[in-house]
Amino acid sequence: MIYDLIIIGGGPAGIAAGVYAARKKLKTLLIAESFGGQSVIATQINNFIGFKSISGIELKNVLESHLRDQKGIEIKEGGKISKIEKSAGGFLIFIGEAMPDGRQEYFESKTLLIALGSGHKRLNVSGEKEFEGRGVFYCSICDAPLMSGKTVAVVGGGNSGLYAVLDLIPYAEKIYVLEYSDVFRADPIYIDKAKESGKVEFIAMAKILEITGDRFVSNIKYEDRNSGEIKELKIGGVFVAIGYAPNSGLVNGLVEINQNGKIIIDHQTQKTSLEGVWAAGDITDVLYGQINIAIGDAVKAVLNINDYLKIK
Repeated sequence: MIYDLIIIGGGPAGIAAGVYAARKKLKTLLIAESFGGQSVIATQINNFIGFKSISGIELKNVLESHLRDQKGIEIKEGGKISKIEKSAGGFLIFIGEAMPDGRQEYFESKTLLIALGSGHKRLNVSGEKEFEGRGVFYCSICDAPLMSGKTVAVVGGGNSGLYAVLDLIPYAEKIYVLEYSDVFRADPIYIDKAKESGKVEFIAMAKILEITGDRFVSNIKYEDRNSGEIKELKIGGVFVAIGYAPNSGLVNGLVEINQNGKIIIDHQTQKTSLEGVWAAGDITDVLYGQINIAIGDAVKAVLNINDYLKIK
């Protein structure tokens, strides 16, 4: 069977695309390792239109429920795509690894919509990889309870960093927020809540150099970029929240990607450089990474895909 459209990704963009594809009665398959995307890690989201405040998990559940209520769309959850190839009918999407006899699960589609979003950026400093899971964390909503009564460092002064701070406030005794630049870019509402707790100390112009410890993290070393002085904090954990990198490795070489690893698109249609492939969400070279924008761009993509299939 050849699908009209295969959507790759289960974040807000992928889900929105699935809802609209079902409404247009396109023969559609949505493939996702999991649902929710980046939004899952947020304790509270205050700028998603229609909700004054909603947690990342709640938003994920609302969006996923909307998708699963649609008739005519197939969903393959938990499938990890290993490669994408051009075919006579469009594209082949291969799942998992090939069997010893060469057989491999795959699906074929006339068109593709890439909505893989982005993943956590890493510090790439000494000790980060060694202490991952032993004091170095990337998901505060998952691991904040482990920091009960401890002093914690959060690296990153944007919204991701402040989401982590808000998750940690009920547990940690003290929280340092270290930011590379001289500006904390998080929304003021989150910074105000952090300050009100009385637990948070903000440190700007901090370049992280090393994370150390024994069996578990005990120290973080950084350079004061104003003075050049090397400083050290005694901590029980580090939460890395310096933003996200696009998950574009799967389509590297298939479509045009910019120097930041983002898929270059036509912003009127969401088309990529390869005919038959569209992209939406944070994986694209969109100017602003917002859930509302990702959803709108995904809807735009499906409407254009529908027009494309009518004349193909």
